[in-house]
Amino acid sequence: MNYIQAIILGVIQGLTEFLPVSSSGHLALVQHWMKLEPESPLMITFDVATHLGTLLAVVVVFAATFLQYLRRLVAEIRTPRLEPNPNRRRPWLVRNAAWRVLILGIIASVPTGLIGVVFKDQLEAAFGNPVLIGCALLATGVLLFISGKAPRPRKTWRQFGALGALLVGLAQGLAITPGISRSGATICTALLCGLKRRWAAEFSFFIAFPAICGAALLKAKDVLELPSDQIAAMPVGPIVVGSLVAAVVGYAALRLLLVAVRSAKLIYFSYYVWALGLLVIVLGATGRLGQ
Repeated sequence: MNYIQAIILGVIQGLTEFLPVSSSGHLALVQHWMKLEPESPLMITFDVATHLGTLLAVVVVFAATFLQYLRRLVAEIRTPRLEPNPNRRRPWLVRNAAWRVLILGIIASVPTGLIGVVFKDQLEAAFGNPVLIGCALLATGVLLFISGKAPRPRKTWRQFGALGALLVGLAQGLAITPGISRSGATICTALLCGLKRRWAAEFSFFIAFPAICGAALLKAKDVLELPSDQIAAMPVGPIVVGSLVAAVVGYAALRLLLVAVRSAKLIYFSYYVWALGLLVIVLGATGRLGQ
C-alpha cells in the first residue's frame, strides 16, 4: 500500500463511516478496484487504524454530550430523591432519563453482539461478491426513503422502549453486511420506532461506540497474533496517514450527518445509494468488478 491508496481509503472510511451510505460497501468496492485483499494482514491492520480514527471523530463531536450524560447519570445515582415513588407505577430505574438510556443501550447491544459473534463470517462473505453489495446498497436506500416519508417522530426517552432498542440493535448487527449502512440502519430504525430525530442520532452513536471498539479489538487481536516479521514489515507511514485522514474527514462527515438528521434530509442519500447499487450490480454481473 502506498500513500495515495492510504489517503483514498482514509477519505472513503471517514466519509462513509458516518454518512448513511455504507462504509464497508464502499471500501469493498474500492478494494476490488485497487486489487487489494480485504483479509490480508495489511488491510486488517489498516482497517483497525482507520476505525480508531473515526472513533476519535465520534469522541470529539459528542464529547460535550457524553460528559453531560455522565454527570446526569452520576447525579441520578447519588440523589436520594430517586428512590422508588409509591405514587408512580414506573420504578425510578425506568423514569430517570440517564438510567433509561443506559438500559436501552445495553438492550440494543445484545442483538448486535450476538449477530457479530454468530453470523460475522457469513455476512462479511459478501465482501467478495459485488452483486450482493449492490443489493445491500439498494436495501439501505429503501430504508432511508421509508424513514424520510414516515410521519415526524415525536417519542421521548420515556416513550422509547425495549422493543425499539432491540430493533435498533438488530439493525446495527445486520450492518456488518457490506452495503448496509450502520448509521443509516440504526438512525432510520430509531426514527421509524418514533424516537425524535436528535435523540435517534445520539442513540445511534451511543451504541456505536462499544460496537466499533469491539470490532476494532477483535481485529487488533488478529493483528497481534501475526508473526513478528509480518508486523515489522507493515508500512507504518501510510497506515498512520490513512488513520489521520479518516479522523479529519470523519469529523466533517459526522457534523454533516447530524445536520441532515435534524433537518429530515436523510432521504436524499437514498437516491445516491440506489444509483450506486444498480451500477454495482450491473458491473458485478458483467464481471467488471471481479468476484
